[in-house]
Amino acid sequence: MSGKFVRASKYRHVFGQPAKKELQYENIKVTNNAWDSNIIKSNGKFISVTWNASGGGAFAVIPVEEVGKCPDQVPLFRGHSAQVLDTDFDPFNDHRLASGSDDSKIGIWEIPENYSFHNYLDENGEVLDIEPIKKLSGHTRKVGHVLFHPVAQNVLASSSLDYTVKLWNVETGENLITLKHPDMVTSMSFSYDGNHLATVARDRKLRVWDIRKEEVISEGQAHAGAKNQRVVWLGNSDRLATTGFSKLSDRQIGIWDAFNLEKGDLGGFYTVDQSSGILMPFYDDGNKILYLAGKGDGNIRYYEFQNDELFELSEYQSTDPQRGFAVAPKRMVNVRENEVLRCFKTVVDHCIEPLSFYVPRRSEEFQDDIYPDAPSGKPALTAEEWFSGKSVEGPILISMRNVYDGSELTFHASKKAIKKESSVKSPSPSPSPAAEQAKKDIKKNEPTEAESPAPVSKSVSPRPPPVKETFRHDESVDRLLQRATEFDKANDAEDPSRDTSGWDEEDEKPAPVDLPAARNEIPTKERSEPPAKPSQTAEEKPAPVEPVSQATPASSKPEDAPKPDTTQLNGAAKSLGLKQSVEKLSSLVIALEAVVEKLAASNLEKDERLRKLELKIEELVSMK
Repeated sequence: MSGKFVRASKYRHVFGQPAKKELQYENIKVTNNAWDSNIIKSNGKFISVTWNASGGGAFAVIPVEEVGKCPDQVPLFRGHSAQVLDTDFDPFNDHRLASGSDDSKIGIWEIPENYSFHNYLDENGEVLDIEPIKKLSGHTRKVGHVLFHPVAQNVLASSSLDYTVKLWNVETGENLITLKHPDMVTSMSFSYDGNHLATVARDRKLRVWDIRKEEVISEGQAHAGAKNQRVVWLGNSDRLATTGFSKLSDRQIGIWDAFNLEKGDLGGFYTVDQSSGILMPFYDDGNKILYLAGKGDGNIRYYEFQNDELFELSEYQSTDPQRGFAVAPKRMVNVRENEVLRCFKTVVDHCIEPLSFYVPRRSEEFQDDIYPDAPSGKPALTAEEWFSGKSVEGPILISMRNVYDGSELTFHASKKAIKKESSVKSPSPSPSPAAEQAKKDIKKNEPTEAESPAPVSKSVSPRPPPVKETFRHDESVDRLLQRATEFDKANDAEDPSRDTSGWDEEDEKPAPVDLPAARNEIPTKERSEPPAKPSQTAEEKPAPVEPVSQATPASSKPEDAPKPDTTQLNGAAKSLGLKQSVEKLSSLVIALEAVVEKLAASNLEKDERLRKLELKIEELVSMK
């Protein structure tokens, strides 16, 4: 049988859908500053856009419902004396946001209650600009990134070209914590409980900080390329994901144990492609999906994260390149339409396009398996409590069922996920226990000469062949193996409601290779020998198991295997299917065991019939 095994998942068919033209935001003047930030941010109610303005820096805030073409004169948030580089919304106050600027200041802003992007005028009909309610001073050079704390209210982190990350109490304007780096920080991300901060800097080092102790608790070498890197904490876990470049400028993804960075990434980098744009990572903790938006291209890739591995789901492709990308909070999605992500992307710096990702389902009921409880807009701690050392296990959560029903929201505290054992997988892993057990089962179920039933009495009639020989000459073996294969194939068909494990066979013939598309895929390791065909004997059938477990952890179909990427550093490219291959082999062993038992029983029955025939012949001879 030829074909490609595709991993079954309830998120396998997630697709992206852009908004209609009339629901987009047009006539936008996105900044032409080359600073590496996301350019736009959203809290689900507003979108902030770093604006291309003269006379100092400025940014605009667009209410989500005010779609269409914006006027030539719009209200801007002015107050910085140089370019605005980054903005971020307060997760616990929809009308507050912060900005970082080239003037080394941080601005804190309030969006007026009567604010309108299309019609915010004074008594004379002139457009009103908004000024900051507060400025935070402490950095000595440009402030490149600002990020609000996910758990504590009025806590803000900022990174600067002065090689520091500062933690502020926004309410008092005090800088209470400073994390000193040897080089400029290019990206940072809070842990789920807000106690730790992951940073990646220009020195190509990934660090995890205990923020309140102001010390690095884990540090490791990140991507080898010279371009900027990004980091994102993978939700309620102790894992990180980074995006960066190899020395040969291949775009890469890395998965890390946040508290054992010195051991390196988990299993080798995933090579994405050879494009030059930085990959902006966004993680949906509710669905365990990592989204990657590339700067300078219109594609958005998304992967399911499971058991410390990334499994490619699909790719949203667009001819409109994006420089800016923003994701709204999970509580803002349309639950009735099975929307799992709502985001916004800039289009050629003159338009913002809303984009939604959906799980295709027809049920009219609430889908509780794809909508676990999500972070709410309610803080778990005050700034004073957090800075004094108090901790919680995560943000306050709301039930997405309440969002679906439109009922009163119920809140409850987070529970910390069980910490996993740290295990660094080598690019060429040794046989796993499951693979070893599969081999033992095959050997155990392989009949031998000793196991063949012996005839009861001596006779001149030919002795029935042993089980092995029976396998070779009995046509029922082929039929039974064919039935076992069909049964296995039927069982592997995708069921979106079940857990995301196993494989199903998709295509009878390999699809033609599209070279541009192939370059965008994550290369996998070279695969091993093809599996036995149904016409092969049961003795020969399990033979491919040993090469799979000892050489490569990938599927055993050579016609589907892409050539290994010779530019890949740190060993061969990451395999995306070791565990699934072992599961597939184990199920095959179980099916073969049933076939062997049935054949052995059939052989015993033949022996018994031969014995009776011999006795009958002896009786007839004695009668004569």
